[in-house]
Amino acid sequence: MPGKNRRLCSLALLAAVCGHAEVIDRIAVSVGKQVITESQIVEEIQVTAFLNRQPVTITPDEKRQAAERLVEQTLMRRDMEFTHYPLPALSEGDAELRAQQASSEDLRKYGITEDELRQHLWWQLTMLRFIDYRFRPAIQITDAEIRDYYSKKRAEWEQEGAAKIPSLEESRADVEKILTAERVDQAVDRWLGDARTRLDIQYHEEAFR
Repeated sequence: MPGKNRRLCSLALLAAVCGHAEVIDRIAVSVGKQVITESQIVEEIQVTAFLNRQPVTITPDEKRQAAERLVEQTLMRRDMEFTHYPLPALSEGDAELRAQQASSEDLRKYGITEDELRQHLWWQLTMLRFIDYRFRPAIQITDAEIRDYYSKKRAEWEQEGAAKIPSLEESRADVEKILTAERVDQAVDRWLGDARTRLDIQYHEEAFR
């Protein structure tokens, strides 16, 4: 092959390699044998900003917070796989997608696609159902706990000068729901803390600059 042609082929190969290198995603966190990439963290920030209708700010601190959320989600996904938890159909998240009323312009503003938003909303639904399935059955709220919570709440209402204060029986269902949600959150936090100790979780600091 003439020298000029060899050089052209070499330059073409180098351009292809460089072009490929640009699209390789950087690993940000290793969770056991699973990884969370930098692009996943950025997408998490963008979708969260969209759902909260807040500006997108991709700072080291925001990336760290998003990474923590994704680590927790990875731990939950591992447990779903281990327990053979049946995942809902992707279409079950479509109602929430419609409720967001996301226009193409809104999505472009936040740098996300409708499919990415749909996946995130479906995953939120999946996690909520899994938490309810995994942790709620073990939660038991006693009558004494309901009465104690109501007494404290009633004192607050009286101090605020509430016009109408509901009775204990009128409040019972709401109080039980609030206390159950608090206990579920506490159980999830304990489980996540324990799950973290059983896996090697490594953060690749170059991805958080």
